Amino acid sequence: MTPLFQKTVWSALSSRQSHLSLGNGLARRFDPEISPFAASKDNSPEALSALADLIAPGDDRVYLMQAAEIALPGALEAEMTTFGVLMTQNHPISPSSELEITPLGSSDVAEMVALADLTKPGPFTKRTPELGSYWGIRIDGKLAAMAGTRLDFDGYTEVSGVCTHPDFRGRGLASELSLFVADQIRQRGDTPILHAFANNTAAITLYEKLGFELWRQINVAVVKRTD
Repeated sequence: MTPLFQKTVWSALSSRQSHLSLGNGLARRFDPEISPFAASKDNSPEALSALADLIAPGDDRVYLMQAAEIALPGALEAEMTTFGVLMTQNHPISPSSELEITPLGSSDVAEMVALADLTKPGPFTKRTPELGSYWGIRIDGKLAAMAGTRLDFDGYTEVSGVCTHPDFRGRGLASELSLFVADQIRQRGDTPILHAFANNTAAITLYEKLGFELWRQINVAVVKRTD
């Protein structure tokens, strides 16, 4: 495995998306208003201490997602731990031209947040679209489905935020949007990647049909301060 894939979140936070993050050379997190993801450079005591310093006492939470086993200093505790998978699109499939897919912008944010709140594709706030580009499909004027990009680092960009309103499921909208976003990523010279929970076999099977292959299992945790 390349070093980049050991810590995809760290790779994004310390390179292309560093302007959206807080921290230093040992630990960084996205601006909490944008995304809860954080990472330490490694599992050294110094880096883990720096990670703890980025989390405020109380209700503040960060999400860790990495290949290496997650280690925490005494000042932090995991509220939830689970396994995920990292997938890469090694067999590109062209999107269909039958659906009208349009870019989403600032005027669409309220609808995007409402759709994400309803469908739970992952952490999503009104500033999450600052992480990348988002596209949607509208049916009768209503935002029926959307997808976009999240983590972005040298050579790789993540497909994320894929969701469909319950009223429009079963039409293949999520699949087409995923292929469209992956195609956009490839057009700029990057390889599309994505994450899924390891127990979400339905999603993994779908992404395999879209040309993605399992790279490896990863560790996921939601972390808070103990004080």
